[in-house]
Amino acid sequence: MDCIYEEHAQMVFKYLMVLCKEEHLAEELTQETFYRAIKSSNRYDGTCKVSTWLCQIAKHIWYQEIDKKKRKETSELSEEIVSNNICIEEKICLKERKMELIKQVYKLEQISKEVVLLRITGAFSFREIGELFNKNENWARVTFYRAKQKIGKGV
Repeated sequence: MDCIYEEHAQMVFKYLMVLCKEEHLAEELTQETFYRAIKSSNRYDGTCKVSTWLCQIAKHIWYQEIDKKKRKETSELSEEIVSNNICIEEKICLKERKMELIKQVYKLEQISKEVVLLRITGAFSFREIGELFNKNENWARVTFYRAKQKIGKGV
């Protein structure tokens, strides 16, 4: 398992960074991923790459983390709204544009959505995205391009 950890830990960490965008949390979730992988290693049947299996475990752990955060979430005003550099109207417009883009991304099919999110964060190359889905680099490029076209058309 040490060899698997050394070979895949960085990739799992990068994947989790794309999802959670918090370095400390991504580190914790990476450790949890390998802990659960060890516990469930008897269930790994070899039908997919080890990296794909680990990313699936990481994704499920991330979903559990989101559920925990939703339960703890409270409605507080964010300090981000107050800033000297950008006026509040510009921040609201920017936030609305981002929200519209995210809504369009979330209307996509699950695989296309994940490819777009992995790519737009800049953390993964098309080759790495292809590996995560047990496909090739060209598949990742085509999937991303088609998703962009759907977003441009309003899905």
